[in-house]
Amino acid sequence: MSRISVRGFAVASATAVTAVGSVVGVASGSVAQNNDAEATASGTTLLADIPAGQQAQVQTASLTQQAETMAIAADASARKDAEETARKAAAATAVAKKQEAADKAEKAKQDAKERADAKAAAASRSVTRDASSFPVQSSYSIADVQAMARQIVPADQFQCFSTIVERESSWNYQADNPTSDAFGLMQALPGSKMASAGADWATNPATQIKWGLGYMNDRYGSPCDAWNFWQANHYY
Repeated sequence: MSRISVRGFAVASATAVTAVGSVVGVASGSVAQNNDAEATASGTTLLADIPAGQQAQVQTASLTQQAETMAIAADASARKDAEETARKAAAATAVAKKQEAADKAEKAKQDAKERADAKAAAASRSVTRDASSFPVQSSYSIADVQAMARQIVPADQFQCFSTIVERESSWNYQADNPTSDAFGLMQALPGSKMASAGADWATNPATQIKWGLGYMNDRYGSPCDAWNFWQANHYY
């Protein structure tokens, strides 16, 4: 066996406690050079000088110290991993909150647009002219009748209204169905029911337009709803 010196401790007794405490160099695994062994001071304890039973205690102390060192390193690594996990979780939470805020802002923007559109539609309806405000003429061209309709029917409903009139009468306010009593732009059946909008229903297209718009609103909700029904049933 090599003569391993354990520096810095004097032998106070031959007990195991003294032996374990005096071999720190052995626990750390340091091995003295041969010249160190020859120069060992008289007050230095050598592992070889310790009884065999006490050597086992010294080795146990060394293993214990190594285990403690490893445990400290493992604890430090665990703390580092925990900190990294917490950092990633915080970053993910921040991203989620940012996305949630963006979604709310987009929803608010969309809601504001819908309110603005509804307000614009209401304003459009409020500026339409009344049928009675048009001057009476002896006759009306298709262009005249369509111009009246554009001023009476809300802008967002005009295309649907126009499509129905085109199919019913081709914008002829004097269209008279020879096989029934249907009459006018809307082919009201009978035509006389348009008298609810004005006594001049047979000669004034503005009166017919007023009646037709009221009929579509009352029965279907709007001209576009009436057009949806017409497409499914080919009448309204």
